[in-house]
Amino acid sequence: MLDTVETQSVSPVFVGRDGELAELAAGLARARDGQPQAFVIGGEAGIGKTRLLEEFLATARASGAVAAVGACVELGADGLPFAPFAAILRALHRQLGPEVAEAAAGHEGMLARLHPEFGEAGPAAGEEPDRARLFELTTRLLERLAAERALVIAIEDLHWADRSTRELLGYLFRSLQRTRLAVLATYRSDDIHRRHPLRPFLAELDRLRTVRRIELARLSREEVSAQIAGITGAAPEPELLRSVFRRSEGNPFFVEELTASGSGTGGLSATLRDLLLVRVEALDEPAQEVLRIIAEGGTEVEHGLLAEVARCEEAVLLTALRTAFGANLLVPTPDGDGYRFRHALMREAIADDLLPGERVRLNRRFAEALERQPQLVPEDQRAARIASHWYLAGDRAKALPAVLEAAERARGRYAYAEQLRLLERALELWEGVPPPDRAGLRPVAPIWAYPSGEDGGRPLDHTDLLAEATMAAILSDQPDRVLSISRRALKELDEAAEPLRTAWFVMQRSRTALMLGRGDGIAELDRAQELVRGVPPSPVHAQVLAQLAAARSVARPEPDTFEVAERAVGLARLVGAESTELYARITLGCLTADAGQVSEGLSEVQAVLDRVLERGDIGLLGRCLINFAVTLMGVGQLERAREVTERGMRLADRYGLEDAKGWLLSNHAWNMLDLGRWGVAESAAAAARRAARDWRPQVSAMALAAQLAVLRGELDAGRRGLDAVRALIPTSLHRHFHAVVLGRIEIGLAAAEGRIDRAREEFAAIDAGEHAPFMSPLVWELLVSAARAEAETRGLPSAEPDRLAALERIRDAMRPLPRSTPSGAAFELLVHAELARAEGRDTPADWEAAAGALDSLGLRYHLAWARLCWAEALLARGTAAGGRERAAALIRPAHAVARELGAAPLCERIERLAARTRIDLAAPEPEMGSAPAPAADPFGLTRRERDVLALVAAGRSNRQIAEELFISPKTASVHVSNILAKLEVSGRGEAAALAHRLRLVPAS
Repeated sequence: MLDTVETQSVSPVFVGRDGELAELAAGLARARDGQPQAFVIGGEAGIGKTRLLEEFLATARASGAVAAVGACVELGADGLPFAPFAAILRALHRQLGPEVAEAAAGHEGMLARLHPEFGEAGPAAGEEPDRARLFELTTRLLERLAAERALVIAIEDLHWADRSTRELLGYLFRSLQRTRLAVLATYRSDDIHRRHPLRPFLAELDRLRTVRRIELARLSREEVSAQIAGITGAAPEPELLRSVFRRSEGNPFFVEELTASGSGTGGLSATLRDLLLVRVEALDEPAQEVLRIIAEGGTEVEHGLLAEVARCEEAVLLTALRTAFGANLLVPTPDGDGYRFRHALMREAIADDLLPGERVRLNRRFAEALERQPQLVPEDQRAARIASHWYLAGDRAKALPAVLEAAERARGRYAYAEQLRLLERALELWEGVPPPDRAGLRPVAPIWAYPSGEDGGRPLDHTDLLAEATMAAILSDQPDRVLSISRRALKELDEAAEPLRTAWFVMQRSRTALMLGRGDGIAELDRAQELVRGVPPSPVHAQVLAQLAAARSVARPEPDTFEVAERAVGLARLVGAESTELYARITLGCLTADAGQVSEGLSEVQAVLDRVLERGDIGLLGRCLINFAVTLMGVGQLERAREVTERGMRLADRYGLEDAKGWLLSNHAWNMLDLGRWGVAESAAAAARRAARDWRPQVSAMALAAQLAVLRGELDAGRRGLDAVRALIPTSLHRHFHAVVLGRIEIGLAAAEGRIDRAREEFAAIDAGEHAPFMSPLVWELLVSAARAEAETRGLPSAEPDRLAALERIRDAMRPLPRSTPSGAAFELLVHAELARAEGRDTPADWEAAAGALDSLGLRYHLAWARLCWAEALLARGTAAGGRERAAALIRPAHAVARELGAAPLCERIERLAARTRIDLAAPEPEMGSAPAPAADPFGLTRRERDVLALVAAGRSNRQIAEELFISPKTASVHVSNILAKLEVSGRGEAAALAHRLRLVPAS
């Protein structure tokens, strides 16, 4: 039908964007070379974003690229989740046909949530549907389609994007791998007010080196002149140019409107709306009516739907459309099936000019037409559009079921933020709908979100609606909404009559309170456990026990925590809730390993991880990876913990697990600290602070930085860091865990400052004997710091009072700690040796035992300290029988490690000992009991350069070095260049050979 409609651009001449067009063309060239490109194009309304996009896409298609465009749809609170991606997939399906089906093979059920033509949407893997899998599959689909040719996808009007669209686009920008894909997005910058949801999204993009921002400026006077000449066919008169340029201020759309209206120098109204409506009012009434219908219909209106709503003869409708097209007010939609305004500002002006009665009448017509003939609009848009039209028509009885259906559709597409907005609209409508009109409604949430475990066969009630809204708020990461909605539900519920429902809402409040720093959530879980006690088995019962066991394992000691975890596993199996079972098995496996059954516990966690990946249950993946790595660190398997964490970070990037990545980076930093790779630890901690959205991994990363400063002797920085950490921790959550972590730092600071009284006060304030299972490694580190502080101050007059009492407190705290793991056994030996040193009775045998245990774990800093003390114990017994040579063989590698790490206090301590005993620290000596540690280099390499050199010697590229050290490839390249210059070598191979020969890097 559109073939009979003549269209003509108001501005056939494209002016003023040569630089931007060239930048996009260069990006397309890079994409053809396999480097994915991403551009975000911003500018005020009417500045020419769409025109630039059209010109670029025409050029791209002419050069053989495939291009598809999708636009975000403005539907207010109802939204259309993933609308632009659905449109892009439809366009690609039309252009590429079988190729799209082949690229989606095996994943049609998941991808159907975006594009119904893939088939029926399949079920989710876990009780909680995870959209990370959907995001991953969508990205891989586009990569496959771009494997052999350049593919350009463009998303217009990002300022109207729903949250799910923004998050999928962000995932796409972050996770694109080598492919011939270019992604473009446009947004209206003058709509981005301070609290607009797009603003933080754009800030996130600014941190990605892979995304280029283009901001379109207004046209110059010369460019406006060229634009007018293109429209009128002749150079403008000076007066016309002066007037149009002044009034339009260089905005291309306003230049067109002023020129096309013939009012460039006339007396137009000062208001923008009058400027936009002046040409509309010049049309005949049928054309104006069609424009009003299309304006109220949304961003785009299909021809068949327009015909139904217009209720006029086809010839009349076509004539009106021809008139609107001739006036350059309408353009066809990209798929050619409907109409949209040439510029959104025109649609907004016409819609704003409607009378309230007109708006109600038109929305009722749209809703009725869609209910009679739902095939008139794409299936993925149908429910949301019907819901919006009934709501705007003011018919609550019709709007409520339509809104609930739209919410169900949004949930099925993992668009949880949009689902929540729809459910909140349903809650708003609920009371205004008489009970008889609600009788046919049924719960739409699946069993995992349904507190009573029912299958939805009974009528929906208000509490069901609140439960669905609560779960949508959880899944869309809106914790404040979780608390407010669940509080409302608990006021309505009678806990005696409905204990399961009450327990479910209490459980959601527990984990949300912890996330917000408003408590540890255990009191709520204890209450939930009491509520489900004695009721028949249910998924809710299993969830309560699983979460209670997990919370106790990290928050407080309870004798029955292991039993609670076992009951959770058994109950989850009984009711068929596999995700809950896997959740509880993670806790159970970690508890088993921490209790000394290391092999059995770690095997269980590995089995859970394998099953989680097999099921695609991405909602559990982050917790499994984080707890697995922490448990490995706790039992002393530091290298395996590093491998698990690095794999976890790759999986977090792949599946978009942003929250998990902050935790993984923080834990990786502590692991690198233990392994003696302090430069990497520092970089990982900084990356964790940038990545973490939760305050807890941020606190952990900041605490590591403070700990590192103390170990390096940077006491002022350590004190500032410690104060900053304490300020960040919510007062209600300054609990035992934080007391132990921060107490270790405080004790180290006080000891370095010679304030043993302050160190003793800090330790006495911590109940080190009471700790949750997963905290035992942290408590051991605390005891090492306390014992070392006592040993270092032995003999000082100020330290002697209360020494016996202080040492007894440390021994009391040791007694309940587990020794059954390798790390527990090693730390027991180390604390025992430090306590003996504090009493002046340590022997070389004490330190030899401690050093042997520490060496097997790879704890380089502790090992270097133990070797120093071992050497001191040997020298204290004289230099006979090779004691001096033995001491020298111990402190030389210890000194090399201390210098490499930048541990200035330890380094100075060793140097003073060497000076007193006339031991030459530079003399080469093999390290006892293990491979030689790297000696201090004579080339003046910094700590970071030594980290980089070690990776160069291992054969890493600049990009791989950047990824491992959390720096940019450019920074890595600068470090490599500096290293080559300092070593006076010509290439990386020569540098690696020299480093190994002179032992500048650890032996591999």
